[in-house]
Amino acid sequence: METKSGKTSSKAQVDFICVEPDCGGVVKFNLMDFASDDLQVLCPKCHKPYQFDAELRDKIRKLYNLIQTLHEAEPILGHCNVAVATPGGEVKIPYALLLTRLNTMLTFQLGDKSVDFHLWIEPASPDTFR
Repeated sequence: METKSGKTSSKAQVDFICVEPDCGGVVKFNLMDFASDDLQVLCPKCHKPYQFDAELRDKIRKLYNLIQTLHEAEPILGHCNVAVATPGGEVKIPYALLLTRLNTMLTFQLGDKSVDFHLWIEPASPDTFR
């Protein structure tokens, strides 16, 4: 599915643990919504608002661009593998499987705290794993 801009509509959820002491809420947003400079997300537990500074927005925007590029390459992902050497020989793991089954984390600074942002990518095509 394409958006008005011609880019593929995708789902890539980002979440992180709220930085407020004793909160532990999981703050979530769709990376594809992040194109907006005024995106603000709220912790669902303590309702702390999060707005990201220009440096963090730039890093997340680069991640957004990477995900868009991956979706544009989706037709060839079924032909791409990552080879892992094992004592029994080489094992090929489909690249698309790696994107959706491994935990991807990016660590950014939020104020004075180092926070892990978890990335969850949903394939745009139901044929990705066939």
